[in-house]
Amino acid sequence: MQDNSGERVLEFQRRLADEKIDMALIHDPDSIFYLAGFWGYLGMEFGRPTILIVPQSGPPTLVTPGMEAEMAASMTWVEDIREWTDGIDGEWRTLLENLIESSKYQTAGVENSKIHPTVFNWVKHKFSESNRKDISGILSDMRMVKSPEEIDTMRRAGQVAVAMCEAAVETIAEGVPEYEISLAALNAGTRRAAELIGTKNGPSHFSPMIHNLQVLQSGPNLSMVHGRPTLRRIEKGDPIYMCFCPFTLFKQIKLGFDREFFVGRVSDEHAKIYAIALEAQAAALAMIRPGIPAEEVHFASLAVYQKAGFGICYRTGRGVGYSFLEKPEFKDGDKTPLQAGMTFAVDGGITIPGKFGARVGDSIVVTEDGFEYLTPYPKDLRIL
Repeated sequence: MQDNSGERVLEFQRRLADEKIDMALIHDPDSIFYLAGFWGYLGMEFGRPTILIVPQSGPPTLVTPGMEAEMAASMTWVEDIREWTDGIDGEWRTLLENLIESSKYQTAGVENSKIHPTVFNWVKHKFSESNRKDISGILSDMRMVKSPEEIDTMRRAGQVAVAMCEAAVETIAEGVPEYEISLAALNAGTRRAAELIGTKNGPSHFSPMIHNLQVLQSGPNLSMVHGRPTLRRIEKGDPIYMCFCPFTLFKQIKLGFDREFFVGRVSDEHAKIYAIALEAQAAALAMIRPGIPAEEVHFASLAVYQKAGFGICYRTGRGVGYSFLEKPEFKDGDKTPLQAGMTFAVDGGITIPGKFGARVGDSIVVTEDGFEYLTPYPKDLRIL
C-alpha cells in the first residue's frame, strides 16, 4: 500500500464535490497508483485496462483483469475490487455500466489528456459532453507539492540514479561498446534499489529491477538528443552523453538526471559549449525559491543562451514525481508560483546540429529558501 493514498482520495473527493462531479473514472496507471497504491503490469497495450472509480463520497472501486486481482488486493487499500475476464460478459464495460447505473451517477470526471481512446469512447457513449468534466487539473494540482514521505522516496531514487552514473563512468573506456556502459548502469541501479527497498520497507511488490532503455550517445551522435545505446565502440576524444530520465525508476518515482563526459580529451569548442550549458542550468537553479513564477526560471537560462549567441531553447525543466511529466514546467507561459515541496528536473543544454551537444540535468526539491539536489553528483567538465 502506498503511504497516504487513502488520505489523498478524501482530498480528491472534496475537490470533486467542489466541482459538482458525481464520480471520477481514473485510467492512468500513475494516477491509480497515487490514489490507490496499485500498479499493474497489464494495460491497454494488452487490451486489459485497470480502472479506478472514485465517487464523490464513499469507498472507491477498483476494476481490474482477473489475473491481476490477487496482486491488486495485496497492494491496495481499496476493498471493493471487481475483476473481469477476457471475452466474458462484456468484460470491463459491463462492470462499469453496472456500477454507474446502480449508483445513478449523472456526471463523470476523466483525465482527458491521459485516458486511453478505447476507454474514453466508452465514457463518451455513457455521458454526454455536458456531463463529462476534465479532472486533469485537479489531480495534477494535488500532485505538485510532495509530502515529506514522497520527498524521502525521491531522495532514494536519486541515490539509485547516482549509483547508475558511477557504474557507467567506471565502465567507460576506449573500445567499450555503448550498450555495455548502459548494462553496467542498469545492474548498479538494480542493486542499489534492492539495498534501499530491503533496508527500510521490507518485503513488498516493489521490484528493484531497473528497466526501460537508457538514453546514451557518444562521438558524432551527440547531436541526436535522445538516441539509445548501440554497438558503437568508444573512441579517444569521444564525448559521451547519458540521460537517466527513462531509467531512474524507484518505487514508481521518475526523476530527471543527465551527465556528459569526455574520453581522453575535449576540443576547445565543445568545452566552451559545455560551459555555457552549465552556466544556463546554474542561472535557472539560482532562481528557484518559493513564490517565483515557473517561467522566470526558464527566462534565467534563456538569457544565458541568448547572451552566448543562441536563440530560443526548449523548456528548462519539468515537474517530476509519479509521472515523467508533471506540473508545473519551466517554460514560457507557465506562471505557476513555486512552492516548497515541488520537485523538478532542471536542465542545461545546447545542440549544434550535425556536430555535437552539451547537456546537464538534475532533479531538485524546492525548499523554504531555495532548493536541495535529489541527484547530487559532480557536473564540472570531466575527462575520463
